[in-house]
Amino acid sequence: MQLVLFLIFGVLAVAGALNLLLQRHPINSALSLVVVMMSLAVLYWSLGAEFLAASQVIVYSGAIMVFFVFVIMLLNAGEEERTTGSRAAYIVGFPGAAAIFCLLSYVFLSERHALGTTNIGGYLNHITSNISEISTILFTKLLLPFEVTSILILVAILGAVALARKEH
Repeated sequence: MQLVLFLIFGVLAVAGALNLLLQRHPINSALSLVVVMMSLAVLYWSLGAEFLAASQVIVYSGAIMVFFVFVIMLLNAGEEERTTGSRAAYIVGFPGAAAIFCLLSYVFLSERHALGTTNIGGYLNHITSNISEISTILFTKLLLPFEVTSILILVAILGAVALARKEH
């Protein structure tokens, strides 16, 4: 089951990365990057790095992508053209997605015993979890670098707001 999860989300991450490169509109590229970041978060989670997966979702898929979209809107790359979508997406995309969903559902349901089971969340068998160990180190030994990073991020946000503000 671990191998199946890896293959599904690995292919999804590579497809999202290729779509990121091939898109013409910057907003669509940013959304493709969100797909890549979420796929990586699932891969981290399946490897037992829950904190890293949560950080990937919160920091990269959330905050960094908001900054990307903010910069795209700030640059004002021009007015978006309204499109109805491509015919290839309607002819091949929807039936293809339905076929892949049905195929994966069939494989997961009929070959459940052959796939085995996986321990989502890693192989931590002791009492303390991955998150408690990282938080203990982060808030004891690494407290000063953590706070300095917070101040640097705050200064960067204030700088971005000051640059984006229009003078009257």
